[in-house]
Amino acid sequence: MTMLDRMRRHKNWLKWSLALVVLTFVVFYIPDFLSSTDAVGGTAVSGRVARVGSRDISGTDFRNRYQLQLQAYSNAYGGNLTDQMLRQLQIEQQILQQMIEERVQLAEADRLGLSVTDEEVRGRILSMPGLQENGQFIGEARYRELLRVQRPPLTPRQFEDQIRNALVLEKLRATLTGWISLTDQELQQEYRRRNEKVKLQIVSLPISGFDSQVTVSESEMTSAFESGKEKYRIPERRKIRYMLLDLETARAKSTVTDAEIQAEYNRRSPEYTTQEEIRASHILLRTEGKNEEEVRATAEDVLKQARAGADFAGLAKKYSDDDANRDQGGDLDFFTRGRMVPEFEDVAFKLTPGQISDLVKTQYGFHIIKLVDKKPGSVKPLSEVRQQIMEQLRADAAAQQLGQLAQRLEGEIRTKADLERSAKSQGLAIQESGFFGRNDLVPGLGLAPAVADRAFQMGDNDVSGAVRASRGEVFFVLAGKEAAHLPKLDEVKDRVRADIVKQKAGELAKQKATELATALQTAPDFVKAAKTAGFETQTTELVARDSVLPTLGVSPAADKAAFSLPVGGVSGPVASESAYGVIKVVERQEMKPEEFNSAKPTFRDEILNERRGRFFASYMERARQKIRIDVNQEAVQRAIS
Repeated sequence: MTMLDRMRRHKNWLKWSLALVVLTFVVFYIPDFLSSTDAVGGTAVSGRVARVGSRDISGTDFRNRYQLQLQAYSNAYGGNLTDQMLRQLQIEQQILQQMIEERVQLAEADRLGLSVTDEEVRGRILSMPGLQENGQFIGEARYRELLRVQRPPLTPRQFEDQIRNALVLEKLRATLTGWISLTDQELQQEYRRRNEKVKLQIVSLPISGFDSQVTVSESEMTSAFESGKEKYRIPERRKIRYMLLDLETARAKSTVTDAEIQAEYNRRSPEYTTQEEIRASHILLRTEGKNEEEVRATAEDVLKQARAGADFAGLAKKYSDDDANRDQGGDLDFFTRGRMVPEFEDVAFKLTPGQISDLVKTQYGFHIIKLVDKKPGSVKPLSEVRQQIMEQLRADAAAQQLGQLAQRLEGEIRTKADLERSAKSQGLAIQESGFFGRNDLVPGLGLAPAVADRAFQMGDNDVSGAVRASRGEVFFVLAGKEAAHLPKLDEVKDRVRADIVKQKAGELAKQKATELATALQTAPDFVKAAKTAGFETQTTELVARDSVLPTLGVSPAADKAAFSLPVGGVSGPVASESAYGVIKVVERQEMKPEEFNSAKPTFRDEILNERRGRFFASYMERARQKIRIDVNQEAVQRAIS
């Protein structure tokens, strides 16, 4: 899985819960938020990017949120995060939807009469770990200073409004979902469903493997089309005439000096630096609530035993007061500087592997440290990352150049004639896309949801202004509209034929799987009988329900058969989206009651949160449909330029 794939998976954050999570970003991530003076940059952006009911989303608020999200991605992915990835992920559209969802939820909270008092806001702020020191609030002066050094700076009023909104949304969620409960029987059934596992032997017959055996006549296509026309209805479509300020062309022309590469390497040096790591074990004898001298005496005795050759892990298990690692013999695994208290680190990093320290006094008590291993730090040389840095700088330069050009051209392009003139002056061609739907790729531009969205908002004589697409900045006018309509057969002939082929191939696959299942159910050797019939068998590891099965994929029918058959049982034909198959249960792992009893408290919370989350998402989707939402995509693009 590529990094971009992993980031795409992160889009799952942007569903029902993300509005709350992002709104309260500073609440849950306050230590990082308050320790970084570079979390958000940029200047104020005027204008409104969207209106949700009576609530506006300003360009400034949108840009600040956008840059917070970029910072979060940058912290997670470092120098591997590129402008191209951001364009493909359409981060700005994700952020916009987050902010819209927040305002929908706040509107619903207002409708339900939910509010938060000043005292509740104050209580939350005073209890936030990032605003405490030694268990006490850091004080009004430091609180204001920490808000002031943010980028952009926050006033106490702004910060407290964010906390107030967060608390309102917590109340909204609790009000709407607090009634949802879970019986012990339901919990046990769900735990069993998720934790029972089976090991399977699978013979699969891909449906596509039967395509070549299918013939489709003209009369069959006509009949299928006439009986299911609505399935092939073509939605409203539009096409555009556009001028593209191509990012790749600009990148190819951009140049980067050795000095710029060196400066960027120096700036990003932490990304290329691997810190020194050590692995240590320790024995902790706590002093809190005890006579310190008595604890010291015990610690010195344990130290003597360790230096005399006693098993260090055994001593840790016997004497250590550190519950987190005592049962592991005091093993702390590998760690870098900054992870432990200074007194501990100062000693641990000076030891050599195998060496045992003197007693080390910290706020927790007396430690005896044994160094197990050491990994020296390293720095990637410039030669190793030079190409990566150069490409990123060229991409950045190209994006900046195009952004500046697009901003200048926006002031010049007001009419179709202006667009033609501007294209000519820039030496660019005006191109025409084919027709596309609101959620389609734009022919010639590819992934460009902002372009498609703007095209469906435009009137006949409108000019788009600069709109960002994956390939660069785009100016366009409408070139044609096509109303939603039922097509003629010729327009969708390929789709109709493909549907018939898939249906017939599926019937052939099912017929063959039925014959094969009959033979395998009575065969003494499943694998050998399948091979005789011309099929290979694949064997899984122990798998739970909803797992992706080899060549079958996710198959509810296979799950149902696998978890109802006894060990040694063979199924009839089971279907998935792309194949039919026959399975044999080789091994079964039942739910263990003791494991369920141990996991019960946390598992109950997990399942309740899932159920409440689904209900909340469904409820808010209905609430959203009742609120008018207007989006200004041009303002969105200006805000992130």
